[in-house]
Amino acid sequence: MKLSLGCIADDYTGASDLANTLTRQGLRTVQTIGVPSDDLALPEVDAVVVSLKSRSIEAGVAVERSRAAEKWLRGRGAGHVLFKICSTFDSTDAGNIGPVMDALRADSGDAIVLVTPAFPETGRTVYQGNLFVGPVPLNESPLKDHPLNPMHDSNLVRVLARQSRTQVGLVDLATLSRGAEAVRGRLAELVGKGIGAAIIDAVFDRDLETIGNVALDHRLSVGASGIGLGLARALVASGKVKAASAGAVSGAPVGGPAACLAGSCSQATLAQIANAEKTMAVLHLDPEQIVAGPAEARRALAWASDRITDGPILIASSSTPDQVAALQSRHGRDAAGHAIEQAMADIAEGLVRTGVRRLVVAGGETSGAVVDRLRIPGFLVGEEIAAGVPVLRSVGADNGEMLLALKSGNFGGTEFFSDALKLMR
Repeated sequence: MKLSLGCIADDYTGASDLANTLTRQGLRTVQTIGVPSDDLALPEVDAVVVSLKSRSIEAGVAVERSRAAEKWLRGRGAGHVLFKICSTFDSTDAGNIGPVMDALRADSGDAIVLVTPAFPETGRTVYQGNLFVGPVPLNESPLKDHPLNPMHDSNLVRVLARQSRTQVGLVDLATLSRGAEAVRGRLAELVGKGIGAAIIDAVFDRDLETIGNVALDHRLSVGASGIGLGLARALVASGKVKAASAGAVSGAPVGGPAACLAGSCSQATLAQIANAEKTMAVLHLDPEQIVAGPAEARRALAWASDRITDGPILIASSSTPDQVAALQSRHGRDAAGHAIEQAMADIAEGLVRTGVRRLVVAGGETSGAVVDRLRIPGFLVGEEIAAGVPVLRSVGADNGEMLLALKSGNFGGTEFFSDALKLMR
């Protein structure tokens, strides 16, 4: 297997988003969970997205895992590697985007790396180096209250410079609008000044195509799924990849009981949970009891066993930002977050043990904990449920074939849970 594109994602839902984007652009794509073992049988594909749970861990560990993923991808022939980050640039001043970028850039030998989280299709745009979420700057969006990575600065040149050892420059929209050669000229100018990373503006989909074209001159790029879209289109346009038709994952229906788990505290997920209560049984967990010990997870599994044969269920640990802040103040941010993630993983493991093979998970950290616990090594990418969220069919799982949907907190419409289950048969 010789890859046209290798990708390293810093969380599992973001990896699914990227894999979905590449598939829609005609690249045959597999998402793996962690760096694959050499004996994992993968089909012939154009791109592999290696999913890491590295967004919010200690920076040195994130660097180590990302370098191992890059080594695996380069060993399979990937000439270009995309380090996939969140479209809201989730990362504190201590990392992890900057440290991982620095390490991968050093390994690649590139003089400069293009960086953009822009994805206009999902309302993420960058102008004059500032990231906008819909019509508002990042620091005025709900992401300012993110429980793990609160974002208080929309200027990505400043944000990345606080994390990276290299100087950070800007390729503005005026330069980008003049085309690929103008961008290449600007990058050469920045390199001449000793600058090793460049935030690049993007407001329209056509901007991503220009960025993808230029990025392929290099061995590394950093960004969200939007830059993946640009890279995929550039690969197809250049003839390096023959576009495949994007369709549903093949295979027999999985059937059986279905369950949804929600750990995200985003406004979008809270609205989705409220909507789900109209059509399925919903259990709201007590965060204090989760932190106290395993009894709350056992209560959830007992509750589920009485209802799972009657139809889909939803178990939620999601809370409002104020409730999350209060919980963190009492128990510490890391301790509270870890307890909730592990409780949701315990519940997922128990549900699968009782026969659940269709599982919808909301929240990046929750999805990571669940997939790790279930020891699923990889996924084939299938039909799109909502922008950035595909149906995933497990590859090499000990529990047999499963269908999953892994959703970042802010993704999907209010009927996301029912929409997902309709496509997961």
